[in-house]
Amino acid sequence: MELIQRLIQQGEGQSIEFKTSFQKEVITTIVAFANANGGKVFIGVSDAGEILGLKLGKESLQNWINQVKQNTSPSVVPDMSIIEIDNKKVVVIDVKEYPIKPISYKNRYIIRKSNSNHVMSMEEIANEYLKTKNSSWDHYTDTTHSFNDICLTKVTHFIGKIETSFSRVFEDNPMQVLQKYGLLRNDQLTFGAYLLFAKNFCLISGVQAGRFKTPTDIIDSISLNTDILSEIDELMIFVRKHLMVEYVITGHPQRTERYDYPLDAIREIILNMIVHRDYRDSSDSVIKIFDDRIEFFNPGDLYDNLTIEQLEANHYQSKTRNKLIALMFKECGLIEKYGSGISRIKKLCAEHKLTAPKFEEIQKGFQVTLYKAKQANEKVNVGVNVGVNEVLTFINNNQPTKAKNIAEYFDVTQRTIERYLKQLKDNNQIEFKGATKTGGYYVK
Repeated sequence: MELIQRLIQQGEGQSIEFKTSFQKEVITTIVAFANANGGKVFIGVSDAGEILGLKLGKESLQNWINQVKQNTSPSVVPDMSIIEIDNKKVVVIDVKEYPIKPISYKNRYIIRKSNSNHVMSMEEIANEYLKTKNSSWDHYTDTTHSFNDICLTKVTHFIGKIETSFSRVFEDNPMQVLQKYGLLRNDQLTFGAYLLFAKNFCLISGVQAGRFKTPTDIIDSISLNTDILSEIDELMIFVRKHLMVEYVITGHPQRTERYDYPLDAIREIILNMIVHRDYRDSSDSVIKIFDDRIEFFNPGDLYDNLTIEQLEANHYQSKTRNKLIALMFKECGLIEKYGSGISRIKKLCAEHKLTAPKFEEIQKGFQVTLYKAKQANEKVNVGVNVGVNEVLTFINNNQPTKAKNIAEYFDVTQRTIERYLKQLKDNNQIEFKGATKTGGYYVK
């Protein structure tokens, strides 16, 4: 009972809804909770959390359950129970996340977002259906293309990468290897297989990259519609061509090249673009290189209701829109582990002393912006200008990170930074996770 009262005191939110009586809006919320992460509906409670109570007949709950069951597809049968608060009866409807999604109410698909119910888009409906089948779009057969549309030389080259990555040798022929990896289904190409090994022009893999002097003045560009593996190398060549480079004298016989952006971060972003892109969207991926920044735009919102806040805080479970493509990239050593890309990009930018990258959802897509490092005479976060709040902000934008990295960024001694770190730890605002050599500080 104490738990129920605490939930009511918290008010309506992602998993809590109040209703004064049973009506069609209750069924709408039940469906929304079932399509999301579950929740509880309290009937007999006002929007403000005031306990109003209900008058119930002997068959009230059973009638309500039947109404929910008859008006939902697939049928939902929620748990309903009666509780008494201040001698007033309240019905609690406990809704579990449904294993088979999406669920509809009178042919309308609803999902819970924050503290309200929203009609699902066609993309959200399709994604939920695929997740229910533990599948993804790239697993499905591509009925518009045949084996004549892929290049077997590319397949053989790809198999060689897998063999190198895992120190193994395949005795099967290329088609048998594709079959074992699920790249073929019922002796037909999957969308994933076509994207990986397309022979000629590939309509759905389009990428546009350009070097801009102004938002409208393009001085160089490239347009790609090829297999996604070739696109990685082509895009890296184009971007690198338009970066500034300096040569650092290290004392070794050969000079070290240092680009104005970390190449590993750029490659990580490009890999993430290709793996997580929504290829059902007709828009192209776009890379724009300006004098002071690089913008990477990808069609498709963040997957599985992931938010920018969760992404920035590194507080999410990694899920991918294209499971088959992600698996193949991992098998051939292009990506090391799922879900580490954003943290790695932020860390590489911090080590390069760049302004923290920006992540945003725009125009039904996702964009990452890298900013060029400030010149020495433009530094603002150095010496006396650094304080405990600046250190906390830096950790939040670059976690995990170490005292050494923070000191280098602000151009102060490590001892100064350690003093601020102690303050933050004493205030229970940060914590160190992992081993001494490989771990780092996180915001709590």
